[in-house]
Amino acid sequence: MNVEVFLDTNVLVYAAVARPHEERKRRRAMELIETAEFGTSAQVLQEFYVTVVKKALRPLSPEVALAWLDQFAAFPCQATDHRLVRVAIEKSERFQISYWDGAIIAAAEALGAETLYSEDLNAGQRYGSVQVVNPFE
Repeated sequence: MNVEVFLDTNVLVYAAVARPHEERKRRRAMELIETAEFGTSAQVLQEFYVTVVKKALRPLSPEVALAWLDQFAAFPCQATDHRLVRVAIEKSERFQISYWDGAIIAAAEALGAETLYSEDLNAGQRYGSVQVVNPFE
């Protein structure tokens, strides 16, 4: 299963709960969701749920958050298994990044994505076969 791009949690969160001053980011996130052949991971979906229900300035109800997750189910989702955890640890050590960022990169690679849309990692940097692009710059 190959995808064009991998969407990090922050892209999905901006689509669902952007603040009023983040309208440009919300529109860009929606554009990616609606037009890109993207993939995510179990980690991304978990982080999305916790962020939009527990951490957002205007949190979503669990039911609304689940409706978003149901929409994302139409796209490939990389499971977290022993192999992915191992690769994530290797990535975090190699690139001196957090385990969680290493897991995002490992999941993107596992889905065959060459581009990872994220504002959390260094835009323009290549991590193995994955190039990070900040979609909001």
